[in-house]
Amino acid sequence: MGKLDGKVAIVTGGSRDIGRATSIALANQGANVVVNYNSNQADADDTVKAVEQAGGKGIAVKADVTKAADVDALVAAAREAFGGKIDILVNNAGGLVARKTLDEMDEEFFNHVMQLNLTSAFLACKAAVPHMGEGSAIVNLASLAGRDGGGGGAIAYATSKGAMMTMTRGLAKELGPKGIRVNALCPGMIATTFHDTFTPDAARENVANATPLKRQGKAEEVADAIVYLASPSASFITGANVDINGGLAFS
Repeated sequence: MGKLDGKVAIVTGGSRDIGRATSIALANQGANVVVNYNSNQADADDTVKAVEQAGGKGIAVKADVTKAADVDALVAAAREAFGGKIDILVNNAGGLVARKTLDEMDEEFFNHVMQLNLTSAFLACKAAVPHMGEGSAIVNLASLAGRDGGGGGAIAYATSKGAMMTMTRGLAKELGPKGIRVNALCPGMIATTFHDTFTPDAARENVANATPLKRQGKAEEVADAIVYLASPSASFITGANVDINGGLAFS
């Protein structure tokens, strides 16, 4: 018996890295998982196969989570597939897009990063919450960048993640009386394609060496924390922004 037997979970950006690891970890605890993707159906299908191998049921649903109509369709697909309710929402979709300084950014770029990281979570919460009941949970993916401003060229990204942390607190207050908990994780340096793309190897090594545990984190370690926050084991935790950075920084 898993902690999440029969629960229905939506994972935005669920096809790779932390999203994929989270989808599998939720399935390991008995959840049925809706794997959201935007562009890479092959990765999403592979993740669904891994969910099923873990003993869960899964579907892949294409949706651009920066668009309300797509998010509404994502939630509708989840409800149709698994009986109408939503028990867990993991707002994982997002990204840095590019490293740009203030001089290099224009309004369009700034707004795009905010939509990708913050508006997407707002839209997902707005669509899913009416179908979430007592004991449900939302887990948002913030970032250490939301606490410390991020690395070079990450102003827009860090701003969006700081706002995610604040939205988590506000949602926790508003939804708590309905029995819905809302928490966020603030990952530090995690070995994912995010850093493969945007962070030079030397910088990654420097961060790892500065971390008390002397290494980068793993997507599976973040996934395990997400599952904990989504499970009954965390039943009295809400409004928390939980650090997962190997001791690199303390809040």
